[in-house]
Amino acid sequence: GIVPGGGAAYVHLSTVVPKIKEAIEDPDERLGADIIQKALVAPASLIAHNAGVEGEVVVEKIKESDWEVGYNAMTDKYENLMEAGVIDPAKVTRCALQNAASVAGMVLTTQAIVVEKPKPKPQVAEPPEGALTV
Repeated sequence: GIVPGGGAAYVHLSTVVPKIKEAIEDPDERLGADIIQKALVAPASLIAHNAGVEGEVVVEKIKESDWEVGYNAMTDKYENLMEAGVIDPAKVTRCALQNAASVAGMVLTTQAIVVEKPKPKPQVAEPPEGALTV
């Protein structure tokens, strides 16, 4: 199956988290639910920001819309993303959430993480002395 793309499916999922959070008694688990809710809206917010639009505003408009509706960064419009062809495979969306939860759980249980050290960027060479520059 397919779901609306552009992070819209995640934004719509984020609206369910408060209902789930009501049933959680443990304060640490409630904090985890808050983190998940913020993480779910991050892709749509970042896509909007990269398109030159205020991400938080876009997220709120998506939350108020029907399930298929989201922000199309290519057209700068809120529209039915399924009809517009802005879609994601449902399996990829589900697997991304599962993998993110798995990594987060591993970091929490091991209390450590190993990452690759970023390589330094090469410095830009200065033009030779006396050379014309633009």
